[in-house]
Amino acid sequence: MSNSPGQSTSPRDYRFDSSISRPVLEHYLSRAISMQGLSQSPQRSDDLRMLHHIGAKYIGRVAHLWNQYAAEENEAHFEAAAQTVADYQHLDPQTIFQACVFEAVYDALVSRIPIPAWVFDEFGLPVESRCFNYEAMLYDVGRDYGEPVKWRPHAGNRWMRGYWRDGGAVPDMSKLESRMWFYYRARRYIDGGYEALHLGQIHLMDHGDPGYENWWDLLTRIRRYARQRARRHLVLIDAHTHGARLNDGHLLFDFHSYPLHIREIPDKPEHGELAIGFRHAIYGHSLGGIAPSGWTCEHLPYLVEFDNYGTSKRPGQITGEKMWVWGCDEISWFARQPEDYRNEFLHYAHRRVRELDANGFLQMPGQRALAEAAHGLKVYYANTRSAASPTGFNQEQTIKALWADG
Repeated sequence: MSNSPGQSTSPRDYRFDSSISRPVLEHYLSRAISMQGLSQSPQRSDDLRMLHHIGAKYIGRVAHLWNQYAAEENEAHFEAAAQTVADYQHLDPQTIFQACVFEAVYDALVSRIPIPAWVFDEFGLPVESRCFNYEAMLYDVGRDYGEPVKWRPHAGNRWMRGYWRDGGAVPDMSKLESRMWFYYRARRYIDGGYEALHLGQIHLMDHGDPGYENWWDLLTRIRRYARQRARRHLVLIDAHTHGARLNDGHLLFDFHSYPLHIREIPDKPEHGELAIGFRHAIYGHSLGGIAPSGWTCEHLPYLVEFDNYGTSKRPGQITGEKMWVWGCDEISWFARQPEDYRNEFLHYAHRRVRELDANGFLQMPGQRALAEAAHGLKVYYANTRSAASPTGFNQEQTIKALWADG
């Protein structure tokens, strides 16, 4: 069965069980919003109100680990993640919540978390009384991976050890311990009601797995568990990639995700635009093949988002470095704009993404950490400013109106 973009079964059909058709998947992606760390939000009640008010159906990045936290916080993290989903179910049981398992592991965390017996059982290993082994997750120093492993130019950063900070590294997915760690966190999120998982920058983790056999093993195990225990017997899995595919044509992911890649307009200070071919933009380049739900496509549907990744410390300037938008990451640039231009840009991007590529959808910015402060604030909230959301940036009504129009 082949599916092309733009097909529709019925207006706003969100029904699925065990598999998902392309039209239903696209209905969800067309109502996607990023709510980074919602499960820990200090204004969660108003966030949930906003999501229901605007008609969100796919809520991204709700629960995740990025920076290191104490191992004793692990259970509290999963409890808060599950409670967030439970609190929203009575408002809209069709909504999909997404959790993340990122390309970052930390010695002080993973080495203090006991491995449950069910992880050993899943991988056919004898049950042991031990914690996860940080060193067993990492790339081997000196191993020939067939191409240079990217690394950041600061101390302790060879072969992605210390890639994020001392004691934090990128895991190698060819290592069994890495797959055990990802399976452990994925299953905990599925048990908490999450029907989607984002797995971050997979191509940082695949240098030891060029054919994706180990990734496929992991994803097969996660999907098999979801068929048994997820609410609608399915978990949608994506990553930051243009695509990853086995030799037989099977795609690893249900859809792809990527940053917007906003191009500066030099003669219009602080303004940006979207274009095919700029940097590594995904427009026109999403890999096709056999989707996990069985249908085939020339290009897999995808989301583009306002990414956050740091600051040049020169906000408002064209730096000449490829990664920045007027000296900022994407969400910091967006949040620093005047309210009227933020609303104008959302109208533009919502339309422009679809003009560039009918396979793509804009993931609205709902909640996101800011590497560069905007108006004195370090977190962007789309909420309408109120007593319940005193630092809201007032994009709530704009998002609602855009979604109401189509």
